[in-house]
Amino acid sequence: MSKHYRTIWISDCHLGTRSSQAHMLLDFLRHTESDTLFLVGDIVDGWQMKKHWHWPQEHNDVVQKLLRKARKGTRVIYIPGNHDEAARQYVDLDFGGVEIRQQSEHTTADGKRLLIMHGDEFDGVMQYAKWLAHLGDTLYQLALSLNTLLNKIRRYLGKPYWSLSQYLKYKVKNAVNFISEFERLLAGEAKKRDFDGVVCGHIHHAEMRTIEGIEYYNCGDWVESVTALVEHSDGRMEIIYWADVVAKRMEKTSVQETADAA
Repeated sequence: MSKHYRTIWISDCHLGTRSSQAHMLLDFLRHTESDTLFLVGDIVDGWQMKKHWHWPQEHNDVVQKLLRKARKGTRVIYIPGNHDEAARQYVDLDFGGVEIRQQSEHTTADGKRLLIMHGDEFDGVMQYAKWLAHLGDTLYQLALSLNTLLNKIRRYLGKPYWSLSQYLKYKVKNAVNFISEFERLLAGEAKKRDFDGVVCGHIHHAEMRTIEGIEYYNCGDWVESVTALVEHSDGRMEIIYWADVVAKRMEKTSVQETADAA
């Protein structure tokens, strides 16, 4: 049975890469519905696809599922990020029921106005040293490859998903400082433009917190954290950790199978 939300935000799926958790994303899309679905950038990874073509059936299934939701009445708004920046040339156009926008805004059920953007506009490396961003992306992909290998072993052993790359990132002081500064800049932009909050992606760090009176939300990613941001019917916001949902479902199934066999 599908769970219905007023609004769902997902970002940084990086379809077209081996590190994309497309099977998890497809499972999420099959088990959730919403009035509005925001795709907050880096849905497809154009950077990596220029280097190595990787597009298995699961990645195609995700795209088809998103388009099917749009056809069936879900309002789908796509805000391209830096990895799918090619789509920015189509901003303000609609394709297959999907609205492509540079930025957007959303009013929650309890009246809060939220600014929606990918967030790379506030990443200094992206703006002033893009070559360094590409170098960093290459190193990041190496870490994600190790992460993929590790989780194949964990699945074989019957253990739940765990992100090695995310663990390492949060242990590095400079990465933690970058995340904190990024969050502060995004909240500051929302405050300057008289919004109550901001929703973004880009840094692969799911978060909900208040910064100087502004609600900051990052919907995370489908490479490391495997998360989505959702709005309930009353306006309450929540980060869904889908790997945990899947792990609990598997545990429940295992317990039921054990009971049936007894």
